[in-house]
Amino acid sequence: MPAGKQTHGAPRAPLISFEGVCLGYGAKEVLTDLRFTIHQGDYIGIVGPNGAGKTTLLKAVLGVTRPIRGRVTRHGEREAHRCGYVPQLNTIDDTYPLTVLDVVLMGRYPLIGLMRRPGKADRERALHALEQVGIADLAPRLFRDLSGGQRQRALMARALASDPSILVLDEPTNDMDIAGERATMELIDRLHHKNSLTVLVVSHILNVLVPHVRRIAFLGAGDFRLLPIDEAITEEHLERLYQTPITVTVVDGRRVVLW
Repeated sequence: MPAGKQTHGAPRAPLISFEGVCLGYGAKEVLTDLRFTIHQGDYIGIVGPNGAGKTTLLKAVLGVTRPIRGRVTRHGEREAHRCGYVPQLNTIDDTYPLTVLDVVLMGRYPLIGLMRRPGKADRERALHALEQVGIADLAPRLFRDLSGGQRQRALMARALASDPSILVLDEPTNDMDIAGERATMELIDRLHHKNSLTVLVVSHILNVLVPHVRRIAFLGAGDFRLLPIDEAITEEHLERLYQTPITVTVVDGRRVVLW
């Protein structure tokens, strides 16, 4: 069953809350008056065109960017909102001849410290992360020799190696064909369910997210609101946001938005 069609009656613990948050760089405001909460077990999609502020929002979730105004509150113990980050592939420097295992071990550095060498337990955790994403056999290969889909899985393994409670992914299907796109999103689904991970994933393609996420928000289309998928993906709501005729239909059991 697609994740977006599941229902959960029990209230879930809040992890990160945005209260009237404005984000930007210097005096330039990129996003204003953000008000939403990420809860334990959430599967959230953020969609918007390039330049709409999606990566800026992710940096605020990760704690890398401080708000210009407003408050970001992290609830509970630090482990409850520890994030594993999967960046866009085009931001990765592959100049150095690192193996796949070397790359995944980088996910352990926040836990063991940059000045310490990974031990046996760290290597075992990194190998387990590679097993979780289905590429344990590629551990000794050079990262730069991998295909785009394999690199994406290696970066997901690096994020998992940090033992996160929240998995944050920035455009994880960029430049992939349809088969790679679907395989990547189905892998994210499995990690969400089997590892009880809270997932936040952004894309500039709405139909990448719709069959998978439980809640979705739109950047660059007016007021930012994080809505249940059934409320957000309706012809009425989307036509109001984008000011163009839209059809929402079902193909092979998956909801599809047609422009």
